[in-house]
Amino acid sequence: MVPEGQSFVTSSPLQFIPWMSFSPGLGSPFPWLRELKSEERGLYLIHLLVSCANHVAAGSLENANIGLEQISHLASTDGDTMQRIAAYFNEALAYRMLKAWPGLYKALNSTKISLVSEEIHVQKLFFELCPFVKLAYVITNQAIVEAMEGEKMVHIIDFNCFEPAQWINLFQTFNARPEGPPHLRITGLHEQKEVLDHMARRLTEEAQKWDIPFQFNPVVCKLENLDLESLRIKTGEALAVSSVLQLHSLLVTDDEMHKWKVNSPSMSKTDRSHRGLPMNQRTLGEWLKKEPVHAYSPSSDLASPSPLSPLSLAPAPKMGSFLTALRALSPKLIVITEQESNNSGSTVMERVMEALNFYAALFDCLESTVSRAPLERKKVEKMLFGEEIKNIIACEGVERKERHEKLEKWILRLELAGFGRVPLSYHGMLQAGRLLQTNNYDGYKIKEENGCLVICWQERPLYSISAWRFRPYD
Repeated sequence: MVPEGQSFVTSSPLQFIPWMSFSPGLGSPFPWLRELKSEERGLYLIHLLVSCANHVAAGSLENANIGLEQISHLASTDGDTMQRIAAYFNEALAYRMLKAWPGLYKALNSTKISLVSEEIHVQKLFFELCPFVKLAYVITNQAIVEAMEGEKMVHIIDFNCFEPAQWINLFQTFNARPEGPPHLRITGLHEQKEVLDHMARRLTEEAQKWDIPFQFNPVVCKLENLDLESLRIKTGEALAVSSVLQLHSLLVTDDEMHKWKVNSPSMSKTDRSHRGLPMNQRTLGEWLKKEPVHAYSPSSDLASPSPLSPLSLAPAPKMGSFLTALRALSPKLIVITEQESNNSGSTVMERVMEALNFYAALFDCLESTVSRAPLERKKVEKMLFGEEIKNIIACEGVERKERHEKLEKWILRLELAGFGRVPLSYHGMLQAGRLLQTNNYDGYKIKEENGCLVICWQERPLYSISAWRFRPYD
């Protein structure tokens, strides 16, 4: 989004424009705002978003309303990257304000129809338009092939079984084994029976084609409702688990467990009052010295535990019990793909700034991969990214399901649960790189980090992939 080596602070004429603070009587200077160049407009939109988010967090609804109106005149779902991001963040902030009046919010949303078929459709579009899920599948499959070398009976549990391409590729690889393919059983999890029926038909056809002894077990439910003990693992089966962008749904909690931290005498005054950021006391230039989306770092402003300390992990009872049950199955391999972002902060300002950082990169890479016009790209941005942004910013408690955590926290959670890390091989990384090169995915990179892999847009990590195994207690 920013030319390399160029600073917003020194390059933009906006640094000479006095930044305005919102006040009830402030009129919007729309004429001159509309004449701003793309980069200048982007900077100003970020300033407006952060200021508006501060007002929303502080409960200053009148000032927040003024901010939303100003953003609406500059944001557009058909505009450049920053205009599109601003449109969805503006909507999310408005939803958060609206939730202050539960009756009004429920009345306006009572007739809203949410079709699971549309959600599945947009997930497939994301798979087709961006390489992230494809890369996760390639790396996961390679890890499974290596872990299952010599195994005669293999059982795979897929926590989001909706795309046949992943397992068809695995069939081909297993078929080429010198010792021949194993007997393969896949337990597929999805909340829609129709999706699993389709998976069963396609995979059964492909298994016959590649001469793979195969069985498909459908499980119709959400991951959060899955009873792992009901998945009968047969004697002699080597178990592998694939989780692509699913495990974070188990981090959902009612947030009541955080209240003791906020009210704790050991918590500093700064920590307890950190609901908004004092934008009125600093210029945008001071916030955006390098990149607009790196304006805020919760770890540097909050007196929080070390990132590698167990105290840094948000309480997640569901996750704890789930990992305990998963470990009891003695899996030979678990491969986990998750968003590389800390969108699970306890304050709305933490989440706004972290989400800006993460989704700005996602919108940017989508812009570079797909032209601005296609309806498919708009569907992904609105129905996938936009809904995630709305959930991160507008929702609290059990409604807030998009609680992404970075790799370092996943490593800590899994190690504390009794799993051992399995280094992902260089061969898997090579296959992923070949996929990017073959499909001309410029700007995407794969990096190794502590035996795990991170998928980056330019230099910004967006998704992490890690592999784990059952580790007996000492």
